[in-house]
Amino acid sequence: MKYRREHQNLRIPGPVPCPTEVIDAQTRPLIDHRGQDFGHMLKNLVERLKRIFLTENDVFILTSSGTGALEASLVNTLSPGDKILAVVTGFFGQRYSDMAKALLIDVEELHFEWGRDIDIGILREALATHPDIKAVLVTHNETSTGVTNDLASISRVVKKEFGKLLLVDAVSSLGSVELKTDDWECDVVAAGSQKGLLTPPGLSVISFSESAWRAYEKSSMPKYYNDLGLFRTFMGIGQTAFTPAISLLYALDKSLELILREGLDSFIDMQREQAFMIRSKVRSLGLGLLAEDRCASHSVTAVKVPENVNADDLVDLLLDEYSIVVGRGQGSLKGKLLRVGHIGKVPEQEIQDLVSALSSALTRI
Repeated sequence: MKYRREHQNLRIPGPVPCPTEVIDAQTRPLIDHRGQDFGHMLKNLVERLKRIFLTENDVFILTSSGTGALEASLVNTLSPGDKILAVVTGFFGQRYSDMAKALLIDVEELHFEWGRDIDIGILREALATHPDIKAVLVTHNETSTGVTNDLASISRVVKKEFGKLLLVDAVSSLGSVELKTDDWECDVVAAGSQKGLLTPPGLSVISFSESAWRAYEKSSMPKYYNDLGLFRTFMGIGQTAFTPAISLLYALDKSLELILREGLDSFIDMQREQAFMIRSKVRSLGLGLLAEDRCASHSVTAVKVPENVNADDLVDLLLDEYSIVVGRGQGSLKGKLLRVGHIGKVPEQEIQDLVSALSSALTRI
């Protein structure tokens, strides 16, 4: 994969730098989204996405950010007043919970310290204490803290022990972190195009299990644009329910080709090795990391700064003086850390440039 680097070393956890071939694919002439050529492309896209999700479940492509797919996970499986458990380990887990509250769902929140992963024993206790819970919301990879939650173990509790619906935010894990949708019995998995799928922002993808469809039949939540029943009907005739972002679908088509040509396992292993390299180099500067190694993300690393340093000032300096873009801390971590994204193939020189710039900037802040 070749990347076109203009002026900035973009090291945020999304959107990520896209391969040149993916960017160029968007320049193809548009086609009729109700025609046969589009139908063939859509069918191939869904078949290849299933290989990324590792699922035989239905998969749909929505024209929205990943947030649209997350809302779809709720409005298609739940009704106002349903009780759910939202497991919160950071900013995006809280946002998933807040989204459910806005839909008048009865949300029981289970909080863990930001920078820690989900304690399976505490999760089990929460489900035993609240037998009326219908579904559990989990953020697989918490982008705000650089923590990957153990989804396999979570599933064993949620599905095998308690038989609840498992709804998964995989926005920053799909394509970057091991995610076995079917083996782990994930009922709904939602993600966006702009991270591990190496595609510009604007598309979201969602997988939907048979258990999720049974929940759909009972759901009374108002929905139209995100009604997956409509999408399933139109998929039957090779179409999307509404006008799609055709140019972005071209880009996704190319990115999936590149990822699967390399092999999903190899693609994830490459990102794991990059993450290890970045963590090692950051530690060599004397900086600490928020997440423990055992649960550290392959897609983003949260770097703690010295107590006398405002992390936002450091982020600004890296951009202004070194043309390197890293993410800021979010929520309660604002000003306390910076977030380094390493999704997709990161040239080793860019990693070294980042570390050198960080070392220099720390002496100037």
